[in-house]
This record gives sequence, structure tokens and C-alpha cells, in this order.
Amino acid sequence: MFEIRYVSGNDKPFWFTLDSHMSESEFELKVRDRRGYIISDEGKPAGIMRYNLFWDNTPCLTLIYLKESCRGKGLGRQAMLYWEAEMRERGYKMVMTSTNADEQAQHFYRKLGYADRGCLFLDKTPAEQPPELLMIKVLPP
Repeated sequence: MFEIRYVSGNDKPFWFTLDSHMSESEFELKVRDRRGYIISDEGKPAGIMRYNLFWDNTPCLTLIYLKESCRGKGLGRQAMLYWEAEMRERGYKMVMTSTNADEQAQHFYRKLGYADRGCLFLDKTPAEQPPELLMIKVLPP
């Protein structure tokens, strides 16, 4: 059974088994600002999801990650739909996300209605990586 809830300080050990990109101080902000979630299946933690506000006014999903054993069950889709509904209830008209151009996540997002809207190139910088695809979804009223 799918369940999603806000992350709490007690989730820190589980969180960092899946998220190696975020600092502990940023984790505390996710807890404080309610911008992180724990995704559960059958009462057990299955994944995590987090977001920020792009331009301080547009929700931008920065990570959704499920344990390997929990993939392919529709949990990611359910979590995204939950998040989108929450953002709509808060009055946002659109949401966004991004993914590396060489990652399969782009196909997942497109199936959910996200459209490619740009690309960020970070070559020749300390954050060098494949191009980052920027994707946007307009939320229905």
C-alpha cells in the first residue's frame, strides 16, 4: 500500500542511504520547510522525494529516488501525482524538474506530462556533467 508523508528528523539515516547529493544542513531545511517526503510501500520506507522553489516561485522537483527493489510498482508515479496535487492546492500553476540527458528519468517525466523546455550545459565547470534537461508541466486547474 502506497503512503507518502513529510520527512522528519528521525528519517535522516534512511534518507542518506538514498541521497548522497545533499548536505546535512540542507536536510534540516527540508524537514523544517516541509519540502521533503518519505515514500512508503507496505508500511516500509521505499524512497524519497524533495523539491525547492525555482525563482522563489515555481516548485522544482530536485530528486525522486526509489530503492531498486521498489521500482516498477507505480510508486514514483503516485508520488509525483501526490506532489503535483499538493502544489496545485498551494496555488502554483506549474511545476518543473530536470534530469541529465543520459538518464532514463526523462522518459518517466514525459509520460507524466512534463515537456522539455530547455537545457543547461555545465561542461568546463566544477559541476561538469551531461547536459541537464529542464522540464515543465502546467498544472490543470
